[in-house]
Amino acid sequence: MTVIHSKYADFEELRAQAIALRRQGLSLRQIRDRLRIHNNDILNRLVKGEPPPAWTKRPNAKDDLREKARELRLKGLTYDQIQLELGCSKSSISLWVRDLPKPEPRYTNEERRARMNAGLDHLRAAQDVERRETKRAAREEVGQLSDRELFIAGVTLYWAEGAKDKPYRRCEVLQFINSDPNVIRLYLRWLDLLEIPRERLRFRVSIHESADVAEAEKFWADLVGVTPSALQKATLKKHNPKTTRKNTAEAYRGCLVIYVTKSADLYRRVEGTWYGIVLGADWTP
Repeated sequence: MTVIHSKYADFEELRAQAIALRRQGLSLRQIRDRLRIHNNDILNRLVKGEPPPAWTKRPNAKDDLREKARELRLKGLTYDQIQLELGCSKSSISLWVRDLPKPEPRYTNEERRARMNAGLDHLRAAQDVERRETKRAAREEVGQLSDRELFIAGVTLYWAEGAKDKPYRRCEVLQFINSDPNVIRLYLRWLDLLEIPRERLRFRVSIHESADVAEAEKFWADLVGVTPSALQKATLKKHNPKTTRKNTAEAYRGCLVIYVTKSADLYRRVEGTWYGIVLGADWTP
């Protein structure tokens, strides 16, 4: 039956017609054309409370994901686990399942801490393996040093850690100090390359007054191949109560000072070589 709209039609009569058409499965556009109602506000008022037919609903690509997310949540999965399973965002998951009860924790606080610590231990162990491998590969890449390479390495090392002559303090002498046993070994090997006899070397320990001085002197004497009695009197550093020392472990042995007698000419060679290295590195390809 064709419905003819009169401008004098009662609103309730018009609403009854709109509802009847809605229940027949018509869309808003079809009702609009049938009743010739072109005002959207009036049209929506006429069908208010009547659900649209299923065929007019726009399909949602995420409907399947939403249902799956709700199933997983009901099984007790966390947001992280659901995200890993479905590959969607946490914000969407939260919107889809927020009306569902929160699952009971899978682990106690103690169990969570234990799992976290186990994970950290595993990560640190893997990092330690990677760290050691990187160092090993770098170490093996160096190989045996030539005399020239050792000479340049020694000059560079001395200029970084050794005493230097100043215009305001003339000090043309080799005097080296360091706390790293490997650095001391390399420095001594460099002196051997320069054919400096051990008789021209003077050794002295510089250490904090609260440390075990005798033990430190024995350690350094063994390292350089002399008796503790051959060392010069140790230089003791006084304690400053305003500072907090961190080098107080058992491995703390202070520093070893190595002085080379009659070394003014050698010092000049070292200084000249150092500036030669600087100039040699300053080139434009």
